[in-house]
Amino acid sequence: MNAPSRSASQKPVPHNPGQPIAPEYFRAIAEGTVDWEIWFSTTGDLLWVNDAVRRFTGYTPQECSAMDAFPLPLIVEEDRQRMAAHLRNAVAGSTENNVEFRVAHRDGSTPWMAMSWQPLRDDDGQSLGFRVSVRDVTEIRELREKLRLQNEHLEQLVQERTAKIAQLEEHRLKMEKLAAIGELAAGVAHEINNPLAGIRNAFALLKRHLPDTVKHYDKLSLIDDEIERISSITHQMHRLYRPSEQSASTFSIHETQRHVESLTLPTSRKHGVAVQWHFEPLPSRVTLGKDQIQLRRGELKQVLINLIHNAIQASERGQEVHVSIQPHGERFQIVVSDSGSGIPEDLIDRIFDPFVSTKVAKVGQGMGLGLSVTRGLVEGMRGDIRVESQVGRGAVFTVDLPRTL
Repeated sequence: MNAPSRSASQKPVPHNPGQPIAPEYFRAIAEGTVDWEIWFSTTGDLLWVNDAVRRFTGYTPQECSAMDAFPLPLIVEEDRQRMAAHLRNAVAGSTENNVEFRVAHRDGSTPWMAMSWQPLRDDDGQSLGFRVSVRDVTEIRELREKLRLQNEHLEQLVQERTAKIAQLEEHRLKMEKLAAIGELAAGVAHEINNPLAGIRNAFALLKRHLPDTVKHYDKLSLIDDEIERISSITHQMHRLYRPSEQSASTFSIHETQRHVESLTLPTSRKHGVAVQWHFEPLPSRVTLGKDQIQLRRGELKQVLINLIHNAIQASERGQEVHVSIQPHGERFQIVVSDSGSGIPEDLIDRIFDPFVSTKVAKVGQGMGLGLSVTRGLVEGMRGDIRVESQVGRGAVFTVDLPRTL
């Protein structure tokens, strides 16, 4: 049971050095400790609890003394069975430090505590039970949880940065490989163009002097078309890897849109695919008038034409291709979307790589250079190009460009 309180006349007299310390001093020290102190008998019954229990649990020492199986009724149900096992070990003579549990406080809160205990013995080594000291560790646990979350966040950042570094390294190696291939391809394209020009001129001369009654004359047009196709491929290869020779100029994006619309109309009619244009005017800027931009006019036209032709070729007859030009902060965006076959999942990450094409199933279409050239032109104007696609539901290409190069 809890020790009875003392009257004022029972206050200990001042202690003289060298004399035995009166029990009242020990009692005063125990009552005055910040921690919640408990003394159990050798059978685990409560002998004494200090007044700090009131601050920790909301219950008085007298109320605690009246509880069965103290302190288990003050422990939250989820932790009660575990702490009962620890108390049994304490009765058996064990020693533990900082065993954490939650208290069911009278006000409804469940603060965290840390319990430590050790056996008590007299001068003859006889057991006097065991002493328990409890301290509040709620703030420590909150700090520990914050530290854990911070560590998780840091680990996540490290993983993200590591993945980014690996991605950049992979991209660097890929660019080095493409640069080496590109240098070779540009040289080959240049070397092919020279004899190809001679073949084309000689063939044109022969064709001009052959009557159309000659056997297999109809095959001459096929040969001419294939020579032109080879020339187109080598031209794209050369353009893909050579630096731009165009300079920026100020012009109207609306006017460029009208030119591209007329240039793509024949392809649109041939495939039976309508191209719908959506133009949102670009606001005036300090150095630019309404709808004006300062970029490489010819390369911007080429970007638009390449994307629109690709969208048309990916569409079925009767479908539509939508092209929108709209302001985007200090920049502007070109969005080209179709409802065609879409891009397979295994190709979408490589769709801008050279010689990657979704048109291989169509005879005579696609060497996989158009989008590579387009990306090179866009990035050369400090822009960005990305694609979103679902198989069977078409593709959306978005080009983001500055208004001034």
